[in-house]
Amino acid sequence: MPTYRDEAVVLRTHKLGEADRIVTMLSRRHGKLRAVAKGVRRTSSKFGSRLEPFMVADVQLYQGRSLDIVQQAESLGAYGAEIALHYDRYTAANAMVETADRLNDGEATPEQYLLLVGGLRALSRGEHASRSVLDSYLLRVMALSGWAPSFGDCARCGKPGAHAMFVAQLGGLICEDCAPAGSARIASSTLDLLRSLMAGDWTSVDAARPADAAAASGLIAAYAQWHLERGIRSLAHLEGPR
Repeated sequence: MPTYRDEAVVLRTHKLGEADRIVTMLSRRHGKLRAVAKGVRRTSSKFGSRLEPFMVADVQLYQGRSLDIVQQAESLGAYGAEIALHYDRYTAANAMVETADRLNDGEATPEQYLLLVGGLRALSRGEHASRSVLDSYLLRVMALSGWAPSFGDCARCGKPGAHAMFVAQLGGLICEDCAPAGSARIASSTLDLLRSLMAGDWTSVDAARPADAAAASGLIAAYAQWHLERGIRSLAHLEGPR
């Protein structure tokens, strides 16, 4: 059976037997992979530390019948140690890899892989507030997956205009005529922040008011979890935006 190579970010691991692990990875060209890394729990393992969550590696795998086998792993991005030292970075990273895991039961795109790697790199460097990095990732990965929220025209009828109500179940901003009773109204400054998070405008994101950051985080979490059709468990452990 053939071997193949790819770049991959480790999403999660599970113990297997006394010394092995099952490693779930999001790869650049082959989508989500599950493979057995033999002997990585032994202290003598040459690549055990390269196959921990949040690490990025160049891996060579042997194609097995049910699970592939990791033959080699060379580190491309050692983000795990810096992320694990900070609670806010660690919980945000967990929410990101959990989302990537759930979104990519089928084929993933290289853009989804690169977006996750970029988000983990930003978290490890502490370049921006951890919750903002997560929020930007969630918005952009949902868009790459075909669920881009509407921040302009009405998501239901397409009516243009400055709408002020956001309904996750309907796809984003909603006009007065389409809005269900009790729909949440959002401030124009919160809407501006949502657009900045989607665009990766970090100058505007970093300057946002805490109240707008908190409101945006709540809307993004509701939107992502609605379209994933189940909760993101890691979100329950997140601290508020800083």
